[in-house]
Amino acid sequence: MESLAIGLLGLGTVGSGVARILHDSSERITRRSGRHITLKTALVRDAEKDRGDFVHSSKIVTDPSLVLNDPSIRVVLEVMGGLEPARTYVLEALARGKDVVTANKALLAEHGPEIVAQARKYGRCVAFEASVGGGIPIVHALAVSLAANQVLSIAAILNGTCNFILTAMTRDGLSYETALAKAQELGYAEADPTLDVDGTDTAHKLAILAQLAFDASVTTRQIPRVGIDQLQSADLRYADELGYGVKLLALAKYAPSGLELRVAPTLVKLGTPLAEVRGPYNAVRVVGDAVGDTLFYGRGAGSMPTASAVVGDLIDVVVGRSKLTFDALNLWPEGSPAPKLASSDGVRSRYYLRFSIADKPGVLGSIADRLGNAGISIASVIQHDPGEDDAKDSSVPLVVMTHIAVESKLHSALAEIDRLSGVKTPSVCLGVEE
Repeated sequence: MESLAIGLLGLGTVGSGVARILHDSSERITRRSGRHITLKTALVRDAEKDRGDFVHSSKIVTDPSLVLNDPSIRVVLEVMGGLEPARTYVLEALARGKDVVTANKALLAEHGPEIVAQARKYGRCVAFEASVGGGIPIVHALAVSLAANQVLSIAAILNGTCNFILTAMTRDGLSYETALAKAQELGYAEADPTLDVDGTDTAHKLAILAQLAFDASVTTRQIPRVGIDQLQSADLRYADELGYGVKLLALAKYAPSGLELRVAPTLVKLGTPLAEVRGPYNAVRVVGDAVGDTLFYGRGAGSMPTASAVVGDLIDVVVGRSKLTFDALNLWPEGSPAPKLASSDGVRSRYYLRFSIADKPGVLGSIADRLGNAGISIASVIQHDPGEDDAKDSSVPLVVMTHIAVESKLHSALAEIDRLSGVKTPSVCLGVEE
């Protein structure tokens, strides 16, 4: 049987998982790919670091040219992450006639058009199932299985770190700081978790899904995003009292006014599938015009789930399926018009609002007047008696759930409300996903 040599860029968490699967499942991979796939070279930063038993030390190199310039290496797996030098290495690999498998969501979100154009120029393909949702096969689902559909909406939990933190805050009553520390201790969060908790990582993944589902070439900067780092425990408690959980959602909706995109903490009804996604798991809800409502669920990160997707892509590349799909999709086509994105005037949703107001007559009425003047009707209100802490500054929390409202009108009303003398702090506003 013919052999095929591959090169690995990165041998960290995901790369080690890839090496392990190639070692432990060699016979299965050979049977399903029709080739004996061998890992010839693995690029690392530190050649002295212990790499376990799955990669012989003779295959470990620190010089990228030993991977990129080796004519015997047919496929390069990029699992190093980050923008540089990953971008440079991937472009060079394609120019050298090698196909590429990548798990790098930031690279595709920021440089997808350039990467894809390079692949087309040299007649190669780029496979990237592992870039979104770890082991969840959402890329293949959108590109192939749901290709007959006009996708109408996507609502997704795409960051396991954030979902773990929110689960710990809700279920265990932990503060944000304590939940984050626990996530770091268990390896679910990086030492610097900024890109996770501020929504950037989720926005990278949403940009890729927008291209697959809506042919929309958007950058991360075009996606409004709010992370969980400013979320307060009180809002999780009030949401629960109202029958909702709070999740960091990536949202995309197809509407006549344009494509709605956002990343934000969002209320989801308890008992619905997204609300029940716990800990480090991810889930993607896709609604299509023909298939209806679908849900994809699984581990969205980690060594083995992500490596599973990488090796699955590798098999598809070797068999030839990836090249056919890549060419047919025509991702990030040159000269394509900018997508029509919905303005805040075209976005309609229900909203959760929380105010800290003076404990005196007339304040609630003033807030209701401002909302009413903007055409926003109130669905329900929570106002508890002030506790000891609240009594000290004579303020009480007021929680309002709205009916469907226009986003731009809501924000105008909130700006007025925040200027009222009886409102103690800026209001909190979270969307509601039904």
